[in-house]
Amino acid sequence: MCRQKHGGLISVQKSCDYSIPALRIGSHELPSSVILAPMAGITDAPFRRMAVRYGAGLAVSEMVASAALMEGRPEMVLKAEGRGMGLHAVQLAGNDPYWMGEAARLAESAGAAIVDINMGCPSKRVITGAAGAALLRDLPLARRIIAAVRKAVAIPVTLKTRLGWDDGAPTAVTLGRMAEGEGVAMLTIHGRTRCQFYDGRADWSAIRAVKEALAIPVIANGDVTRPEHAPAIRAASGADGVMIGRGAQGRPWFPGQAARALAGRAVPPDPSAAEQRDVLLELYDGWLGHYGTALGVRQARKHIGWALEAAGQGTDGGADFVARWRKPLLIQDDPAKVAAGIRAAYDELDRRAAA
Repeated sequence: MCRQKHGGLISVQKSCDYSIPALRIGSHELPSSVILAPMAGITDAPFRRMAVRYGAGLAVSEMVASAALMEGRPEMVLKAEGRGMGLHAVQLAGNDPYWMGEAARLAESAGAAIVDINMGCPSKRVITGAAGAALLRDLPLARRIIAAVRKAVAIPVTLKTRLGWDDGAPTAVTLGRMAEGEGVAMLTIHGRTRCQFYDGRADWSAIRAVKEALAIPVIANGDVTRPEHAPAIRAASGADGVMIGRGAQGRPWFPGQAARALAGRAVPPDPSAAEQRDVLLELYDGWLGHYGTALGVRQARKHIGWALEAAGQGTDGGADFVARWRKPLLIQDDPAKVAAGIRAAYDELDRRAAA
């Protein structure tokens, strides 16, 4: 383990030595087979950098609307930011093949090493725009989008989708074969349909049919919230790797823990309260720099809430700890007072652990 200074704060970078076969995306070989999923409003650049430092093999940007990126909208440019990321992957969403191709070209010119196409987002806003999971109901358009993106760039193109629109239309195998035929380098399947949103349990075993139909790597996604879930979803699905979404909220170290479990190695415990404090302080500093102070304070709030919940989980009086600190930190607008509150909250946990 080596400790490094970033922005005046101490951060922790763990070395990753995994004994599972390397996951390749085109010419890129990932250091682990666990990927941080693209999550709107969550996987911004500071959070992705932290997850990679803790062992995520790849961290994909939050969803970027292709037309808005081409218009140069500042919020979309920020979403696609990859400075200091190493291997930088940008996820694009849209329903126009031309603009999807142009946005992919722009992302590549700005440093993206991988472009991912979103054909799985279930949100009403995205579906209304005939993008995301809506493309599961228009496979001809999906093919044109894939072809346009693939033609526009020299870097690998990947695709993330779901099992289908609903239980009566399991289109993932058909879409996967189409994507592979158009040159897509990797396919990620979330084990739910669009109509399920995030309800119920992800069907890990249903992903196996997609894996068996394709020669390209297939990544399994859905409900991986504990390290032991990583080898379990891989065994059920036969997938080449695992993608983690909501399970990483407040826990940027979790993909690295899952990667060790997937490799059959000893899984380290969650970082100490002191280390979690340092991580959150560094992230907070990163969000203020990334978004600017006023927006950064607001963007950080959900992350602070999740981090407190993760820190309090499994500790005596954890629920009381979260209730006591959550509101004061989330309503505070003064960055210095937020940082002081974070220190005080985690120091309290540290004292408890030492008692």
